[in-house]
Amino acid sequence: MTTSFNRVPCTVVTGFLGAGKTTLIRNVLENTKGKRLAIIVNEFGDAGVDGEVLKGCGLDNCPEENVLELANGCICCTVADDFVPALDQILAREPKVDHILIETSGLALPKPLVQAFQWPAIKNRVTVDGVIAVVDGPALADGQVAADMDALAAQRAADDSLDHDDPVEEVFDDQVACADLIVLSKSDLLDAEGNERARARIEGHLSRNVQIVPSAHGKVDPALLLGLGLAVEDDIENRKTHHDDPHDHEHDDFDTFVVDLPSVLRPEDLEARVNAAVETGEVLRLKGFAHVKGKPMRLQVQAVGPRVSHHYDRPWKAGEAAETRLVVIGLKGIDRARIESLLSA
Repeated sequence: MTTSFNRVPCTVVTGFLGAGKTTLIRNVLENTKGKRLAIIVNEFGDAGVDGEVLKGCGLDNCPEENVLELANGCICCTVADDFVPALDQILAREPKVDHILIETSGLALPKPLVQAFQWPAIKNRVTVDGVIAVVDGPALADGQVAADMDALAAQRAADDSLDHDDPVEEVFDDQVACADLIVLSKSDLLDAEGNERARARIEGHLSRNVQIVPSAHGKVDPALLLGLGLAVEDDIENRKTHHDDPHDHEHDDFDTFVVDLPSVLRPEDLEARVNAAVETGEVLRLKGFAHVKGKPMRLQVQAVGPRVSHHYDRPWKAGEAAETRLVVIGLKGIDRARIESLLSA
């Protein structure tokens, strides 16, 4: 199936918390020549982090004004309120964009988003070039869909009213079910046996033939990701998911909040505090930026399960508040006071 040349192709990048979606998209931006790109980033929380990472690229083919952040909730639940206006803004840009990348939140289901491309206000202007699912290789090799499943198991054990699969497993299943290409991230951390286990786990969730591409540090040839020309919106009803009933998908199983902290003296001090919060088993994902006293560069902080990392990504901009803000995503009922106390210690 081919797409109309009059429609702008859109690539949907989906994947669980911390799988590596933003890193993959940044690599696409840095290595796609001759295309003018735009990005819609869906943040599940009150503070944008992934969008700031992408805006910091400073590339001519995707200027900062071409990166739009949707922070009012999961894109698949707010598609009418947020997504359509965002598309309108991007399509009005001059010069015209050649391709749009859409990074969903880690909790989003791609199917409702793709179905929106069938709407009259959208279908004549844009098309879904392909759906890319980014999956966490080391986690899958360990038999999990995310880096830390202990908190999920504890929640399930404590609630005997649950009569359905773990919600995180369902999100993973639905993302894979809609994918046209699967990126196995962090493949450099896998040995041969681990790679085989991870692939077997993915293949166990597939009902059709989908290529699995290994990736280290988000490096995948953009030619493999863009220009698929699949017009996925025309085939999406054939991709069966757990949540085909529109009333099934809720985010009541997750909580997200922002923690504002003072400047830190050393990155290692903040890393220790983040590790302490992660070790509670309640934090599924933590990400944000920090101001280190005496340093002109912004410190980017990431935590996925037990893996905590940080690096200086760019200088603070003139007029930009040099502050420390961390977004915490955990299970419903997470002890916010405890986590804030550990991060502030």
